[in-house]
Amino acid sequence: MATKIVQEIEAGDSVARASEAAREMEAYQEAATDVIGEKLVLNMGPSHPATHGVLRLVLELDGEVITAATPEVGYLHRGDEKIAENMHYNQFVPYTDRLDYLAPLANNVAYACAIEKLMGWELPPRGQAIRVLCCEMARISSHLLGVGVYGMDVGAFTVFLYTFTEREKIYNLCELLTGARFTTSYTRVGGQTRDLPEVFISGLRKFLTEVLPVVDEVDKLLTRNKIFIDRTQGVGVISKEDAIAYGITGPNLRACGIDSDLRVSHPYLGYEQYEFDVPVSVNGDCYDRYLVRMEEIRQSVRILNQVLDRLPSGPINVGDPKGRLPDKERVLMKMEELIHHFIVATQGIDAPVGEVYFAAENPKGELGFYVNSKGGGVPHRLKIRSPSFVNLSILPKILIGHMVSDVPAVLGSLDFVMGECDR
Repeated sequence: MATKIVQEIEAGDSVARASEAAREMEAYQEAATDVIGEKLVLNMGPSHPATHGVLRLVLELDGEVITAATPEVGYLHRGDEKIAENMHYNQFVPYTDRLDYLAPLANNVAYACAIEKLMGWELPPRGQAIRVLCCEMARISSHLLGVGVYGMDVGAFTVFLYTFTEREKIYNLCELLTGARFTTSYTRVGGQTRDLPEVFISGLRKFLTEVLPVVDEVDKLLTRNKIFIDRTQGVGVISKEDAIAYGITGPNLRACGIDSDLRVSHPYLGYEQYEFDVPVSVNGDCYDRYLVRMEEIRQSVRILNQVLDRLPSGPINVGDPKGRLPDKERVLMKMEELIHHFIVATQGIDAPVGEVYFAAENPKGELGFYVNSKGGGVPHRLKIRSPSFVNLSILPKILIGHMVSDVPAVLGSLDFVMGECDR
């Protein structure tokens, strides 16, 4: 259209025709300005590698600068909470594996602790120590994956190979302990399915001596890497005030300069017996969130060594016989034990009337379970407070003003998992 008007003016038309052409040109330029100023809506996900799962981000762009961001969740929704309200307490344990499926052992423990709080049970010392082993192994496994994939998101593929190799060793240990590598379902309300095999203890000690050199190697590859620093420092900054307002927890909160860890502020499973530091940073950006997770791996190794050094002997399950299945050998030999087994398996735990909330410091943050009981073996209501869902809520605030290329760095630094987000 513009080319045509210019040609007509150059051809020597009358003044009237020239003024009309000028008005058309002016109208075209105004329209062109409006077109240039329009914003583009871009869908990122839900099946994009950089979204770390089935997360859909609706980005509004001015050029390559993000002016609005809306995370849309629900593509993985399975209704875990409603499922829990229609089955016995122990039957729901395998579903907790599928929440943060990168740390299933920690999910098992948090859920079992919530129901035990409702029952008024306390595990014997050895049972608590085994659960601490499970939680800290899960933390190392989750952070190894988080750092490895985060490095790959910003272009450091070698880091992923280092961390995944170590994570595979943890899966070997999980297989020794639980019989499964991924969805472990190891914990039961009132204890564990089995005690630690001797080969597991020696295997864990060997792993703890091997993983720290690898963490140091990753440190050398990333922490002072110019490209990694440019991609992460000053990107995705979360202030202390925003972190508190949005309910951020876990490493993402501690990277903002807030010293908060449930293992210290509300100790459970005997965490107060162990010496460890809570890593805290100050800037609240992608780089600091990486630093916090790296140090948390080292502190988890420190805790695990202490647990192994002072591992108590004795029973691993609560003493209340009505709350758990009897030993298989006794079931096969005595009628009373067979009846007991039948009642527990078919009716579940006879929980009292009441409501409780229990929160554990999971790798992603505060994983909480609210349980409302009207008595019997099935919860009346169960609500899961999943850290990934809450942590994702700050995306519309921190993505504004960043480039599209910064989105993978921000998402990787938040280290969320959609299994618990879309519970």
